[in-house]
This record gives sequence, structure tokens and C-alpha cells, in this order.
Amino acid sequence: MTSLAAAQVQEVRSITRIERIGAHSHIRGLGLDDALEPRAVSQGMVGQKMARKAAGVILQMIREGKIAGRAVLLAGQPGTGKTAIAMGLAQALGPDTPFTSMAGSEIYSLEMSKTEALTQAIRKSIGIRIKEESEIIEGEVVEVVVERAAGGGGARTGRLTLKTTDMETNYDMGTKMIDSLLKEKVQAGDVITIDKATGKINKLGRSFARARDYDATGQQARFVQCPEGELQKRKEVVHTVTLHEVDVINSRTHGFLALFSGDTGEIKSEIREQINSKVAEWREEGKAEMIPGVLFVDEAHMLDIECFSFLNRALESESAPVVIMATNRGITRIRGTNYKSPHGIPLDLLDRMIIVPTAPYSSQELKEILNIRCEEEDCQMSNDALTVLTRVATETSLRYAIQLITTASLVAKRRKATEVSMEDVKKVYSLFLDEHRSEQFLKEYQDEFMFNDGAGDGPQSMEVSQ
Repeated sequence: MTSLAAAQVQEVRSITRIERIGAHSHIRGLGLDDALEPRAVSQGMVGQKMARKAAGVILQMIREGKIAGRAVLLAGQPGTGKTAIAMGLAQALGPDTPFTSMAGSEIYSLEMSKTEALTQAIRKSIGIRIKEESEIIEGEVVEVVVERAAGGGGARTGRLTLKTTDMETNYDMGTKMIDSLLKEKVQAGDVITIDKATGKINKLGRSFARARDYDATGQQARFVQCPEGELQKRKEVVHTVTLHEVDVINSRTHGFLALFSGDTGEIKSEIREQINSKVAEWREEGKAEMIPGVLFVDEAHMLDIECFSFLNRALESESAPVVIMATNRGITRIRGTNYKSPHGIPLDLLDRMIIVPTAPYSSQELKEILNIRCEEEDCQMSNDALTVLTRVATETSLRYAIQLITTASLVAKRRKATEVSMEDVKKVYSLFLDEHRSEQFLKEYQDEFMFNDGAGDGPQSMEVSQ
């Protein structure tokens, strides 16, 4: 059941990754060479060379395990690629390093306290690599024979023949093993492993010797060499889990199912202390090692003074992850107080951070980003249309210009054109207002709107109720 559920989750994730095009789905990494020097255009990243180089240094320290419990602040104007750099860092770290992304406003919930939400996010960002040795049988399937009693009654019996380059052995199979083989659709020519302790069967692929059995094979078909040496081997198996997953599994009777439903609730501190002591014991015995990951908090100015105080303490823990925050605010009020501070973050926490600034993009960089997004959204755009769209991005915002790509493509398809023209871009520009034109429209017709509060043009401030 567990393996089936995991397979279904993996299938859903892969389908989502293929079909959905997100705001940063074009990001493949940080676009750095081996010397951590940023390339002009690489892996979906454009410009921001100093910020990307700084992120590359942080990436190297995370990989070497020399940095933990540190805080990094990505600070810059809206639309300067702060989240893109964080996503590039996540891609460069790979799937083995835990990376948790959250918005600053996610912690405000009626179901759990703010500190509990932050604690869960922090423990999601800390991985444990657990090592264990298991006895397995690994070989190429020569023959699978399943026999049923005459008349259809009685238990099924079977025989499995496995071989390596050095030996060949027959195994008698019971009902459970037969069911497992049928479920995995094992046939002659497959290279499989059988865990002797659990009986779990894992299909590694097809043998190269049987590569010509079929005229055509699917894209997912994988060919491997026939195993060498003995059939029975001792193999070190490595499992990577997060501390939060261990917390959830141990916090309730059906904790594993809670991981899929997302209904984790608050977890008692006593359970976490027991898990921490057990993990420390495993580390001393060499059975496990810690993997400090990354916690990315977007819109960090939405956190309040209680959260900042909690993070001050949490960062001092020896198992703390690297916390990367992003904000587009200048000198503003710290939420929960009447005091103002740079980026809306208390000075004592700013003092613990290394701050990476991001700068506005140039016109050429904007054009390159829009070109990449056109490729990502499968939109053919003429050079004139791209030039007009670049000018729109320069005068309004990059996000607004990116939103016009798909809409202009739809307008072009309505007139059965294969390429977006300059007229298509002008058409959608007139249909959809940007922020500045929307403000002008409101000023012109403000008296006709309900609950109008735009009496003057004086300075305005956005306050968030407590």
C-alpha cells in the first residue's frame, strides 16, 4: 500500500510538472560555470550577475555542509528576480537536499500557532540520511513458471530462475512472491532485486542481452547490464527523510497517512525531543547523517515580531537549516510594533543576515527574459512584437509584460496566425490595464465608485491590522 501510494504521488507530481507552466518553471539552475562565475544567459537565468554569484557561494557552502543556521536576505525592488534566484538555488541543490518554500503570510492560521508553523517549516528543511544494510538477491530473470492445481483449486506454486554472469539458481516461490511478481509484471529478461527481509521486488530494467527481443520499446524502457558475482549480496540502502516526516509518523497512530492528507496538526515538543535524541544516537553510531537544507520565506516583511524573535533563537540551533528570505520593502514598520526598520525586519535579525541585493533589469535583459518565457509558453513571436513587449515591460513591469504573452498568443490564434504580431500585442495592451493606467482610470472616475477614499494625492501607507 505504501509503495502504491508513493507511486501515485510521484505520478501526479510528474504530470503536474509536465503540463503546468508556472511563473518560474523556466528556471533550471543558477546559470553558473564551474568557477561559480555567472553566465550572461544560462539555465533560464538572465542578468543579476552579482546576486547569482553570491547565491553560488552560498550553494557551495551548503553542498559542503559548512553552513547551517545562517540567514540570507534577498532584497530588491519588485520584479528583480528574487524568487527566481531562490528557485534556481533549489534546482541546483538537487532532490537530495531538502528545500522548503513558503510565504510570510502562511503562518497565520487558526489551526496552529505561528511558532508551530515555523517549527514545522524548519524541520521540513532538515533531512536525515539513514543508512542500513540489507540482504538482497539480484539477478537477471531467466524463467518464471507459475503452476496451478488441476481444477483451479488449491494454492499456486511457482519457480523463479535467476542468473548473474557467474552463476544461475532456481528458487521455489510461494503465493505472496507470485503475487508480487505478477504485480510488478516481471518477465524473462528483466533485472530485478528481491529484499530477503521484506520480500519486496524492485525492477531495475531490461537486460542488454534482451534488447533486441522487441522491434520498438517505450521511452521509459531502461536497459542495464546483467549483474556480476554472487546472486545473494549485502547492500547498503540509504533512505532520505525530513525531520518533519519523522515527527508526523511518530505523533499519531496513522501518522503516515497524515503525510498525504496534509492534516498534521500541532506536534508535541516531547515527541520532537525524543526524535532529536534518537537521531543524535544514530549519528554517533554512524547509522545516519544530517542534511541541513534550505527554508525559503518569500514576502518576509509579513512576519511579525514574535516570528522574528523565534527565528533568532531557532537559527542558533545546531541542526538549523539555511534560511533565505526575500522582501521588496524599504524602510517600513515591523509588523506587531510601531517601530520602523529596513525591510520591516528587526535590526538584531538583520545583523545575523548576509544581504544579497538585486538590481532592476536592463532593456536587453528584459528582452531576453521575455524571449525565454515565449519559448516556455510555446509562443511564436515576431521580432517587432518582442520589441514592443520589451518596451511595455520597461515602462510598466516585467510581470505585466509576461502576462501579455499568452493573451497575445490567444488573439493570434483567433485570426489563425502561427506567429504573434505587433498588432496582437497592442490589442491585448489596450484590453488589459497595467497598474499605472488603472490608477489613472480610478482618479478620473473615482467619484462614480462606491466607498471612494481617494480625496487627496498625499502620501499613503499600507497598514496591516493586527
